[in-house]
Amino acid sequence: MERFLYSRWRRRLWSGVKGPDVLDVGVGTGKNIPYYSHGVHVTAIDLSERMLSRARKRANSLGVNVDLRQMDVQALAFPAASFDAIVASFVFCSVPDPVAGLRELGRVCKTEGEIRLLEHMRARSELAGRLMDIINPIAVRIQGANINRRTIGNIEHAGLPIERVEDLSAQSIFRLIVARSPLTQSTVPQQALQKLDT
Repeated sequence: MERFLYSRWRRRLWSGVKGPDVLDVGVGTGKNIPYYSHGVHVTAIDLSERMLSRARKRANSLGVNVDLRQMDVQALAFPAASFDAIVASFVFCSVPDPVAGLRELGRVCKTEGEIRLLEHMRARSELAGRLMDIINPIAVRIQGANINRRTIGNIEHAGLPIERVEDLSAQSIFRLIVARSPLTQSTVPQQALQKLDT
């Protein structure tokens, strides 16, 4: 999946990310590091020191300078409006309180900043969605991630204006979402509104 799908989606996620200051949330083992935009300063966080150690090795092997910090997205230790852009991939399926984490992204994002998310979530189809609801407890037990999160609704509840939603797979399970700081005075394009659901 990483080789044939995720890597392509990660490249798309990071394409056009503007700095100078960028936050990579949930860096994990550093799979986003090869796609960091040139000329930006990236701070990357993760809850796990073990994951950060692996990300550090990857960054060193690639010759990429990144500021790696252990931190919980639900309680970021950054001042308000610290970053020009925030990027996260496959993170909010496992955050215990995703709305709290998303609100923190909005808090530390600059007024005109961009929040880019690559996430998997509950299928748009109600039948497929119900199946995912049934399977979810097993999925969480095995891999620690929820497969039925209603991430679009969580973003809206966090007060982040959604600018664009791009479906990447059948049933809209994988989506690329571009949102803004809650302080941004902008409206959601009509074509994006037509794609939104909870």
